[in-house]
Amino acid sequence: MTSSRELTLRASRLRRASAPPVPTPDGGGPWVLEAQAISHTYPPARRHGSPVQALEDVSFAVRRGTFVALVGPSGCGKSTLLRILAGLIRPTRGQALLEGEPVTRPQRRIGLVFQQANLMPWRSVRDNIALPLELAGVPAAERAARADALITAVGLAGFADAFPAELSGGMAQRVAIARALISRPEVLLLDEPFAALDALTRERLSLDLLRVWAAHGQTILLVTHNISEAVLLADEILVMSARPGRIVAHVPVALPRPRTLEMLYSAELGRIAGQVRAAIAPGLIP
Repeated sequence: MTSSRELTLRASRLRRASAPPVPTPDGGGPWVLEAQAISHTYPPARRHGSPVQALEDVSFAVRRGTFVALVGPSGCGKSTLLRILAGLIRPTRGQALLEGEPVTRPQRRIGLVFQQANLMPWRSVRDNIALPLELAGVPAAERAARADALITAVGLAGFADAFPAELSGGMAQRVAIARALISRPEVLLLDEPFAALDALTRERLSLDLLRVWAAHGQTILLVTHNISEAVLLADEILVMSARPGRIVAHVPVALPRPRTLEMLYSAELGRIAGQVRAAIAPGLIP
């Protein structure tokens, strides 16, 4: 298990390194996404209130093409961290890097899916998915072709002309994921996209997400409260402390791929989940 101090020292070594991107110790691909000593404090919400420190000295690096889960207690700053990595928030201290370049604003190379699908109700499924390409000036025929390919990939064949009011919650989140993928981002950030769904729909979407990831090869960072889900999906799990959020553990997941729902009941998944729980709440699990 890697300590927060060790992760910080690792980030310091990465900062001193020059191009090309630093390879992982096991000889795999380069780091694609990095958090370097990120801290963030929100100003007081009220006139006489106090500042709220959401994050403290968060450092980690994600290897290209991997699936990483980020877990931690409610209010620990997971969503804040994701927004910093997406370029939506400037951190108080530290920085996010994409392939060694600072992330200071939103960009097409990083896709982001929120907890709510946030679809435009007057646009069809196809047109909601194609919106980023429309804003980028991509010709209509190419927009439609790429949207239709993703509609099939996320399991929405036959619903291209449907409107959001005609979709279930799970279908709406499939549209949101397809919309994030249509710009072909290198990194996909997912902020608890399945949180509002029932257990069965959540499981189906988890497997669909793995299938899309295997087909498209993006680097994925998923925020979730569900530890079993994190173990089922991820190659590695980053565990955050209570606010101010810090990385307190790095848990590798050695389950074979492809993953199946039967693995949720395996002894190995239970062992890894217990390790994650112990890191979140030390002392509560013997």
